[in-house]
Amino acid sequence: MAADRDEDGEIASARREFAVLLGEFRRTAVLVPLVDGDGLWSAESAGLRWIYAFTDEGALARWAAARGEGGREWAYRRILGARLLDAVIPAVGVPCGVAVDVADGVDAVLFPPVAGIVPDAVAVDAPGMGGVVA
Repeated sequence: MAADRDEDGEIASARREFAVLLGEFRRTAVLVPLVDGDGLWSAESAGLRWIYAFTDEGALARWAAARGEGGREWAYRRILGARLLDAVIPAVGVPCGVAVDVADGVDAVLFPPVAGIVPDAVAVDAPGMGGVVA
């Protein structure tokens, strides 16, 4: 019983920490690399589209170097995290989340397309979606 309460407390604590992180992301302007002049850089993994976003030019440079493209100049757009989640994600047309600082290992953060992060209309776990990723 005590172990269950400890586990419940850890889960509640982790949820609070994530809520704080999500709130911070929503209020922060992030850098999103551009492809073909004006499209936002993204990649697909396991049936989800992920828009890549970076907290600063150093994080973007580490990602470019990890891709073997560190010497290239990268155009990017500054976008408020809330705008990415609330406006850009719904416009993508497929299940989509945001991957932040993806070259930074344990410091990378994923904001998946689930209720409470993206609008319910595009959340893969919203009623009517059946919990299935298209």
